[in-house]
Amino acid sequence: MHESDQPVTGPDPSSVPTPPTPTDTSPDSEPPTNTGSGRRAAVRPPVGGGIGAGVMAAIRKHPKTWMAAAGAVAFVLLGTGSVALGATIGAPAAAVGVATTSSATPSRTATPTPTPTADPARPVPAAQAAATRVRTCSVAGLAADGRLGSLEAQVVNAKTGQTLFDRNGVKPGPTASVLKTLTSAAALATLGPDYRVSTTVVAGSTPGQVVIVGGGDVTLSRLPDGQASFYTGAPKIQDLANQVKQAMGGQQITSIVVDASLFGAPFWQPSWDEHEERIVEGSTPYMTSLMVDGDRDDPTAVESPRSTDPVSRAVQYFQQYLGTNVGVSQGVAPAGARQLGAVQSQPVTTLIDQAMKVSDNTIMEELARLVAIKNGAGNTFDALNAGVLAGLKGYGIDTSGIHIADGSGLSADNAVPPSYLTQLFIKVLNRQNGLGVIYDGLPVAGKSGTLGPGYNRFTGSSSVARGSVFAKTGWIDNGYTLSGIINSADGTPLTFAVFALGNVGDNAKQAIDSLVAGFYSCGDNLSNG
Repeated sequence: MHESDQPVTGPDPSSVPTPPTPTDTSPDSEPPTNTGSGRRAAVRPPVGGGIGAGVMAAIRKHPKTWMAAAGAVAFVLLGTGSVALGATIGAPAAAVGVATTSSATPSRTATPTPTPTADPARPVPAAQAAATRVRTCSVAGLAADGRLGSLEAQVVNAKTGQTLFDRNGVKPGPTASVLKTLTSAAALATLGPDYRVSTTVVAGSTPGQVVIVGGGDVTLSRLPDGQASFYTGAPKIQDLANQVKQAMGGQQITSIVVDASLFGAPFWQPSWDEHEERIVEGSTPYMTSLMVDGDRDDPTAVESPRSTDPVSRAVQYFQQYLGTNVGVSQGVAPAGARQLGAVQSQPVTTLIDQAMKVSDNTIMEELARLVAIKNGAGNTFDALNAGVLAGLKGYGIDTSGIHIADGSGLSADNAVPPSYLTQLFIKVLNRQNGLGVIYDGLPVAGKSGTLGPGYNRFTGSSSVARGSVFAKTGWIDNGYTLSGIINSADGTPLTFAVFALGNVGDNAKQAIDSLVAGFYSCGDNLSNG
């Protein structure tokens, strides 16, 4: 329906009654006694001297009779004046201005011209709100793909903050490795971008005793100088041993005490599949505060089987570089002990970059534990929820419904709504609070990381979005996830999160890619239908 450009601000003119004409000429009306003007017609005196001459002749003929009449008239006039005066000064207020009826023949008063009145108030439309844009690009068919299982997803225009697409977007669900985004954000806020993790050696309580103190650095490498480990720029335990020998000044080392008390037991998260993750996949070690090369059997590989005793493996190489086989015991470093040596990891920004690109569980478990300790929540897996949420608080995004079971996302007990991720990624995109390091570490569709060549992602029709999707991947037994940023075809930056949960298989990845490619193609014209 079309409406006029100008809103209606008053009654419709056609609804106002037409005033009657001054003279009513309808057959049922009585003829008026007045003229149309409502004034009495003038009375003309008779011709021939008029009324004054006749009266004077009668007075001269009967003088006594006219004297008596004059007195009576005077009496009547005086009485009438009294009545009039009383009406003026003594009448009730309600009577003032009320017309009286004359005993003379009344003249008919003309009907006054009625004042035009409007119809009863008609509804007037208020100022209309700006029309909401109708978006027409639908991905409903892609979202209904059975390979996606139980879908939780949300897409937001990162410039306006408007939600364009939502399927259970506020429902918390397991994130898989997408959780690494939250762990990274908490680490940046709590530890700071330049924080480095130290491994130290201090003098023991007896002469010649040294104490190696694990500070939580999982990147410490056992490889000798000149050989690169998987973790770029990792510190060397060989360097630490050399510092100790120099600090001892030739004094013989009599015993080694190992202080790995920074991280508390259990060292394996109960919800993890140990056989799958530690041995078959080789993705995750026992989380102790002292280890070398993430406790990998192969210190140069992304994934490699891990041992059952990371601490002993690290001490073995420390002894080797010290050139001693003295006894080793567990203990705690003496307070205020003299430092004999220290090595440090790369800064938090570098650790995040490495872990995000290849989805490294070990670094993320380290960072989550250090965040919990720094925030006073504790040093165990049970402390991670309070610790990480405290680290996220400063970003000002509602964390309701979030549960943190680990730092890597490996546990199915983690729960985060897609809506939290779309909001966090707006801050990542805008590089707020130093979060740009997360953006820089995100895999790029068809180009790098776990979305790069060799991962069979964004192929076929989905390849249209290659180079334009920057996102963190995730996979656990009952879920595949992807969340990040899309530079869409129309230039609109989008943030998104897609969780394919439940009874899903490996082909869920391709269904996710197709859906995300749809988001890319639609851009700001993406509809929620």
